[in-house]
Amino acid sequence: MSSAPIRYAYLKGQTWLYRRNYPKEVAAVLGQQALKQSLKTSDAKVARKRAAEVNVRYDDTVQQVLSGAASLPQSATGETSGWATPSEVALARLRATLEHAEPARYLEELQTVPTVQEAARQYLLLRQRELRPGGFKSVRYSVELFASKYGGLTLPEVTRDHGREFLSLIAQLSPYLGKSRKTRGLSLDASVAWSRSADSRRITGRTQRRIWSQVKHWLDWCVYEGELETNPFDSVRFEAKVRYHPYAVPTDDEVRALLEQEDPHIGHVLRLCLLSGMRSGEAVGLMREDLVDKGNLGWFFHVRPNALRLLKTEAAERQVPVHTELYTLLDQLPKSGPLFPDLTVNEVTKQFARLRKRLDMERPGLVFHSTRKWFITQCERTGVLEHFTASLVGHKSARSENGITYSIYSAGISDEQKRAIIDQIRLPSS
Repeated sequence: MSSAPIRYAYLKGQTWLYRRNYPKEVAAVLGQQALKQSLKTSDAKVARKRAAEVNVRYDDTVQQVLSGAASLPQSATGETSGWATPSEVALARLRATLEHAEPARYLEELQTVPTVQEAARQYLLLRQRELRPGGFKSVRYSVELFASKYGGLTLPEVTRDHGREFLSLIAQLSPYLGKSRKTRGLSLDASVAWSRSADSRRITGRTQRRIWSQVKHWLDWCVYEGELETNPFDSVRFEAKVRYHPYAVPTDDEVRALLEQEDPHIGHVLRLCLLSGMRSGEAVGLMREDLVDKGNLGWFFHVRPNALRLLKTEAAERQVPVHTELYTLLDQLPKSGPLFPDLTVNEVTKQFARLRKRLDMERPGLVFHSTRKWFITQCERTGVLEHFTASLVGHKSARSENGITYSIYSAGISDEQKRAIIDQIRLPSS
């Protein structure tokens, strides 16, 4: 049986951390939302004892701020434990504040409670610096959609009833929203009205869950920042069914037809992805400097973060042998810098859709990413072990039959094994 949780403390990695929000009036005086401190231990028993000590100091701090004391107590006994270092900045700020003005004045000039619109704007400014453009665009859409309906409310006024209403409204949205200029930037109410008049199709449960989870993550951030005591949406159930629609695997005839077009825009990157299993973003982000000569083993692509793009996961960084059929292609590409300087993921996606339509290949799940699935399927059909394929395509390491994760105990497959796997992949002959 696990031990009881430690109030105001949580385990991050191997260290227990303490965090407790100050009351609004105290936070206004101190200039910080919460008391945050490492307990500097991984032992739960020690952490529980130290958390109790910090709780005493927290209570004394709150009491003295409210009573207008001129300094902060450093601990219950007036001394600081060796593991605990009080915030000198917070102490100096409090002393200076109380030295020059009456505390009651600050209790009257409390910071106003932020509205949903204000909190959303602050959150998005922060996330804009942290996320890639595509990821930020998705987060911004979800949070702004919520703020367009409830932006005038203060955060404490948001209830679980608003959450249930929000879920019911996003379930009515059309998948065609944002496809035209007139539907971009619509409020939630306007989006629902447009969706009702457009057609009967609605966004999938998976899209609804993405919007819902991003709004909940924003509210969790509000809790962390001390603007909310709890997330009011934690007790709201998401009940829409999420159905996954896997990518289709191109048939040999389809692969042959796609290559025979020799599309001037994406023909080269299409062939490269079929013979390497790369994602479109990985391929169009390749630099000439990402080619590594390994002597008798030939050339390898070093898929890694660079000036053009980041990678989806840590596992995505890898070295993939250049298929011998790609050597001639590489001679036609730039000798330095980006191999595909005029291509973006968006352009690849759109051009593939045009090519697919021109060839009358309109079937569910057939997208450019299907080239990656074709490569993985070829590996499977030629008897390549699952964890070998995972290392080539940048998936997290597969598990063995007894549940052991290979990456924990294995140094990975050798370059010779990678070369042997790549060389046995064959494109359909004409």
